[in-house]
Amino acid sequence: MKNSVLVIIFSIILVSCGASKPTKKYSYKKPTTTSKSASLKKLNSNYTGSVSETRKSIINDAENYLGTPYKYAGNTKAGFDCSGLVCKVFDENDMKMPRRSEDQGKFGNSVNISDAKPGDLLFFATAGGSSVTHVGIVHDILNNGEVTFIHASTSKGVIISSLNEAYWNKAFLFARSVL
Repeated sequence: MKNSVLVIIFSIILVSCGASKPTKKYSYKKPTTTSKSASLKKLNSNYTGSVSETRKSIINDAENYLGTPYKYAGNTKAGFDCSGLVCKVFDENDMKMPRRSEDQGKFGNSVNISDAKPGDLLFFATAGGSSVTHVGIVHDILNNGEVTFIHASTSKGVIISSLNEAYWNKAFLFARSVL
């Protein structure tokens, strides 16, 4: 019985946002990939390139944390996990978010990825399956429709990634707007 409880607790910790090892500081480099991913080829026809002041503030605040190391259960400049970063950035904009990525995935309104805008949230199943285990904030929609997002990666800390990257494309579940 005791071993079963330990296995369950360890499993929950492992899939919440990845392993809990600290990471070294990462020098941020913006992705340069322009390849199109088969399942995310649709252009974002509703995005004009202009966003509200609230959305700009969310993105600017998230950018301030680029390069911050990953820290399991972290939600400060000393280190973030994925949902901690979302909580911190939205809190700085007077919006309270649930702490866990799974709970954040139930907050706000569902958005088709082709209608996503900077500041919206993207949810992923990084451990396989269909359960939310990771969250990121839409950073930009490029001219070719590529969606980039800011998130706390377990290996590189807070970075910008692209949905065109095979790993993220495969793990992508859905988008939601809380703005």
